[in-house]
Amino acid sequence: MIDWVIFASMTSLIQLCGRFVVELEGKRLEAALPGHQGRLLFGYLALNRERAIPRTELVAAVWPDELPRNPADVFAALLSKVRAAVGGSCLQGRSELRLALPPDTEIDVHRALSAVHAAESACSRRDWARAWSASLTSRFVAERRLLGDYEAPWIDEWRRTLEDVLGRSLHCYATASLGLGGAELAAAERAARELVRLAPLRERGHALLMEVLEARGEVVEALLVYEMLRRRLRDEVGVAPSEALQAIHRRLLGTSAASLH
Repeated sequence: MIDWVIFASMTSLIQLCGRFVVELEGKRLEAALPGHQGRLLFGYLALNRERAIPRTELVAAVWPDELPRNPADVFAALLSKVRAAVGGSCLQGRSELRLALPPDTEIDVHRALSAVHAAESACSRRDWARAWSASLTSRFVAERRLLGDYEAPWIDEWRRTLEDVLGRSLHCYATASLGLGGAELAAAERAARELVRLAPLRERGHALLMEVLEARGEVVEALLVYEMLRRRLRDEVGVAPSEALQAIHRRLLGTSAASLH
């Protein structure tokens, strides 16, 4: 079963976050890849599908810590097995290699990158329904671990990219849910709190959470969010909240005072 249900109707997809899946034209191929090195090689090629990659770069990607004896020969044997698994027409080139995937192939990481951009664009237009959908798409991918338990510097770089995508996705999702209002406010609060948890010193998550709580009528709770951040910034960084955040705080104080009369 494919983990990412958004891809469930597609016949060609590569899922690198969460469960490792390679399905090309309706045929599952991941089990045919030759072990750890085979998946690393295929994953690196998939993430860099837009360019041809020199063999030396691929060798370093597959064996980031220590090269095997006779790396050229070992890589040639690995490449032959990967070609046999996915088909010679899919893996093209000799001195430089690239994946030639079916035109409709979706790679989850690339889909997340394009979806979060679409979500941010939709938020800027206040198209809340589109922003909600696109941010959910990118979030589904980014919250899962890339390439399981495998470790390599290039994987760490992609994981950092996806951590950024997750933060942006949560922000867009909470913003869109706030814009939609009604029953979506609870989802907006959950997403904003997760954003605060992931980035406890960044103001944008706190500002968004304060606005969501205000929309839910929980002004005192929103004021407490500000106070906790103010103390944390003072104690850990030695700075005060920005003027923008203080402006939200002043507005909330006015709302709180008005409710007492």
